[in-house]
Amino acid sequence: RGKVAMKEVEDQMRNVQNKNSTYFVEWIPNNIQTALCAIPPRGLKMSSTFIGNSTSIQELFKRVGEQFTAMFRRKAFLA
Repeated sequence: RGKVAMKEVEDQMRNVQNKNSTYFVEWIPNNIQTALCAIPPRGLKMSSTFIGNSTSIQELFKRVGEQFTAMFRRKAFLA
């Protein structure tokens, strides 16, 4: 929030994503959403908030995939 260029915000978000790329799922190409508010909080020139939740769903799909692979190898689906 506040007087900051959208390009600067996007560049910083890209830096965060590149620096922490192991925590972002690779099969969702643009999994970061950015919003900008030009009005800063009272008494401040600018502020920012980052909320992220990409690893929880990644871990779920990884676990389900591993369980499916194990069942498929045992041909458990034939029972």
